[in-house]
Amino acid sequence: MSDYKPTYAQLLETNNLIQQNADEVYWLCATRTVQESKIFPVSAYILFSYLNCYYRYPELLRKIEAQMSMEEIGDRARNQGIKIVAWTFPCFYLLGREMLINWGLIEPTDAVEDVSYVLDCWKRFQLSWHRNNGNLTNRQAGHRAQVMPEQKLQVFHADAFECREGDALHKAAQGFLAATAQYGFLVSCESRLTLHNYGPYKVGDRREMLVRDFRELSESDYPWLDGVGADIPYNNLTVTMIVEGVHINLLDDWGSFESVPELKAEHMVGVGLYTADNLSEGHVPVGMGSAEELTATFNDLTSRIKHATSLLWKTMAGWTRDQQLDAGALTYFAVIKEFAHIAGCYEVDDWMKIDERAERFRPLLNDEYGNLFLGELVGYISSPSQRLHDYTMMQHNDNPTRSLSYFPYSMLTDGQYTRGVGPMRPGVSNLPDKQDRYRTSRGVLTLAEYNRLSREFTPTLCQEPYRFLCADWVKYHYDTPQADTMFKLEQQHSRVLKDKGAGLRREDVEALRGRT
Repeated sequence: MSDYKPTYAQLLETNNLIQQNADEVYWLCATRTVQESKIFPVSAYILFSYLNCYYRYPELLRKIEAQMSMEEIGDRARNQGIKIVAWTFPCFYLLGREMLINWGLIEPTDAVEDVSYVLDCWKRFQLSWHRNNGNLTNRQAGHRAQVMPEQKLQVFHADAFECREGDALHKAAQGFLAATAQYGFLVSCESRLTLHNYGPYKVGDRREMLVRDFRELSESDYPWLDGVGADIPYNNLTVTMIVEGVHINLLDDWGSFESVPELKAEHMVGVGLYTADNLSEGHVPVGMGSAEELTATFNDLTSRIKHATSLLWKTMAGWTRDQQLDAGALTYFAVIKEFAHIAGCYEVDDWMKIDERAERFRPLLNDEYGNLFLGELVGYISSPSQRLHDYTMMQHNDNPTRSLSYFPYSMLTDGQYTRGVGPMRPGVSNLPDKQDRYRTSRGVLTLAEYNRLSREFTPTLCQEPYRFLCADWVKYHYDTPQADTMFKLEQQHSRVLKDKGAGLRREDVEALRGRT
């Protein structure tokens, strides 16, 4: 036994964080969507990913935090946008733990330090990322994702071009949204992990804005996009979409949204397009010089994305089941790989390999077992470890169950626990080797160049004196030179607001955009 000893306070907080995720597991998995595929062994690869997360996340997070804290990564993520991590990050890891508990391979008292550390990383990242609304998750915010600062939202609002159903820009934007969503779905092995939404943000009495991220479009981390995505000039694209006559009443921790009435193409009345990554100074406009330029840009990107989709179908059609299993599992497992890119310590073997300890379970994960066990684990909540005493009523379904197992407090007195899973082991993959090409806002880079630039670069708004100038500071200091400079930094690429500075209200922005 090492000299590590958990404290009562630590276990209390960790169990609370486990329960916050447990409450959302059932709601997201059982009441929101059904995910299946006629092509990919989705249930099997999801389970495979959970195991890889359990064995690798603790050491990978420690490696990342040796370069940069989770709090600073959260600040950077607001600058660049990031994949959905609110639910995926901790729950993939905790569900891997739950699988192993049910199989009798570990006990709830195992890997105490690892589990506590992973959840603490998640908490610190989330609180930083959500600092503008003071919540840990979208769920806590009433299923809203209002993470972006006012100065960024003003630019998105001001520069969005008006459009109406049937006009050229509206058609081009809708075509792009449809083609890119289909492509992203295929890139992520028929899941939604390349798509994300923020908002809603109120931009008028009958208008709201949704910010939509499309990621992993070009040649970057996934080996199956080598060549396939070479003709797509941006790895990440963000669409700002203003809707009218519809209320987005739910935006969950998967990044999925619902609206009243149902959002249709006719409701979109404004649109903009941006790119951003961890090497850019925030969101940089793409094709935003005029409505005509944006229309042409959407049409060009749609053509390129449709071509890449065709190439990707051909690539995936030749895959074996093991290659499908690896690709799907790695897509899920690597959902937080952007943390490593931001910190400048990304390595292919860390994120694009299945740890040999998870690999042991590959023969178990056939389609039948995968479907049944995943349903039991996240839908029915009926595995043995998830059963509680009969007086208990679980949130959402009132059954005597719990999605995720707590730490027993008895370990504080009996000392019966283990510290962690140990260092990462070698990994395996049945996929082709990744080519050393990474599409970024600085062009196509080698991984060594990408890591070096990431370590050297800090966005200006994430540096002193601007990093800690939050919305509550702006409220009382909007008329100061420092606030003016901060807003001008965000406005530097804006067509409408360039050099307007601080002090504008939403109605002022609306009036200015009406003059362009």
